[in-house]
Amino acid sequence: MPTFPAPFFRWRPHPWHGLDAGPDVPRVVTAYVEITPFDSVKYELDKVTGYTRVDRPQRSSSHPPTLYGFIPRTYCAERVAALSGPEAVRGDHDPLDVCVVSERPIERADITLDARVVGGLQMIDNGEADDKIVAVLRNDLFWGTVEDLSDLPDKLVERLTHYFSTYKLVPGSGSQASIARTYGREHAEKVVEASRADYRDEFEGPE
Repeated sequence: MPTFPAPFFRWRPHPWHGLDAGPDVPRVVTAYVEITPFDSVKYELDKVTGYTRVDRPQRSSSHPPTLYGFIPRTYCAERVAALSGPEAVRGDHDPLDVCVVSERPIERADITLDARVVGGLQMIDNGEADDKIVAVLRNDLFWGTVEDLSDLPDKLVERLTHYFSTYKLVPGSGSQASIARTYGREHAEKVVEASRADYRDEFEGPE
């Protein structure tokens, strides 16, 4: 039976359950990228197999303004919903989403990277908390000095807000998703920690 040197993985770890949440959580997190700004198809992690699958073609010509994915070992349930106030009756029971700003174009998905949390969008989708954490690529030569959402250009935050407000729109019907507000780094870090606690409750149980 061969042995493998640590930290070598003999088998590919599950992107949601098998990767670490980040090197300095909640300030710096690992982001698993599902979609890039160049994708006209929405890809999503298959939660059973850990492979990326086609979810649906994007209905509109709008593309995500940034890299888009999730933070491993996070889960949006009661604690995340509580931070959203009365608008959310529950979490969406998915990993916590993250949007990563990068100056250099990154065209590949199914990758991981380290990102520094700077803020977020409080999205309510059909009564469920579906927050979008906003982060910048760690050590990015252009965005590396950004500390808070307020340091990003207003038009970039506006694009993110518009994209997530409309990307599920179906012609002839109204949207069930809305951005209740945007928030800065301090609240975003609380959301990250709440999602980690929700994950522990759901998948790890009492210590």
